[in-house]
Amino acid sequence: MTSPLAKELEHHGVVVISDLLAPARLRAMQSAFASRLTRQRWNDLDGYSKTEPYRLMIEDVLLLHQGFLDAALDPRVTEAVGEYVGPGFQLAEAKGWQSNPTKLDFHGWHGDAWYDQTRVAGIPREVKLGVYLTDVTSGAFKYIKGSHGRQAPRGVRPREVADTPPEQILEVLGKAGTGFLFDTSGIHRQSVPILEKRHAVFYGYHDASVPLQQEDVDYYRYHPLLLNAAFLGGLTKEHERILGFGDKRNYQEHFVRRTEHRGYHAVAQRFFDLKLRIDALGGRVWRRARRLLGPGKAGKVPTGMGMRS
Repeated sequence: MTSPLAKELEHHGVVVISDLLAPARLRAMQSAFASRLTRQRWNDLDGYSKTEPYRLMIEDVLLLHQGFLDAALDPRVTEAVGEYVGPGFQLAEAKGWQSNPTKLDFHGWHGDAWYDQTRVAGIPREVKLGVYLTDVTSGAFKYIKGSHGRQAPRGVRPREVADTPPEQILEVLGKAGTGFLFDTSGIHRQSVPILEKRHAVFYGYHDASVPLQQEDVDYYRYHPLLLNAAFLGGLTKEHERILGFGDKRNYQEHFVRRTEHRGYHAVAQRFFDLKLRIDALGGRVWRRARRLLGPGKAGKVPTGMGMRS
């Protein structure tokens, strides 16, 4: 291996890139990321999704700002991942989280399960790039150095790692803009307590020919990347390959995600439909009053009662 980052991955399973993002690019990415945290996704309003109490998820960050795409294609990253994973690697996922302050140990030690262990011999390599968008002084990423490639990825009980020497555990504390690459088969976690909100983005790279575990197929986790056309100027053929241009191996036609919250969605939809009907009725009343009283006599159109196409 010629890449120093790939060599470090081979030896320890993890490597830190302290200067991944330039300050100006970091500020723009922070602003774009924060804009999606102002509300939960709803109807035609974009925002975050939430599947657990302590994290807000921003999916498909490659839509947000040029910097998120550039980080994913940073030559230092792609060279290291290409050498470590192999020439067939692709960017399979790009998403971010806001981890909220908590003392609860909700995200313990584990290796990332992603491939079908009944159909794949050995442990195929997957690398993730983590990027901090906030300063991290607590709730940091932790990794047990040298634990990669030793066992099929799974959850790890605390007693299994209780005797790990402290010097073998890397804690990635750092300023916003810090990046780190890690082999996801290695044992890692987000530490607790989390004392301040943590914004982080994670990119997943693996060989797209490796069969996925059924859970991720059913969830359509590794769907083809959603990209913003405004950011795609100047891509090389290798960039297009890494981003999966034209690759339909994991594409599912007419996919509909199952939900555990169908009843809640139905109730919310009924209330929203009722609000729209009330708004439409109010708009008709206002327009009739305006015709009867004349322009300027009926006041301004009430909020939510305007017409949109």
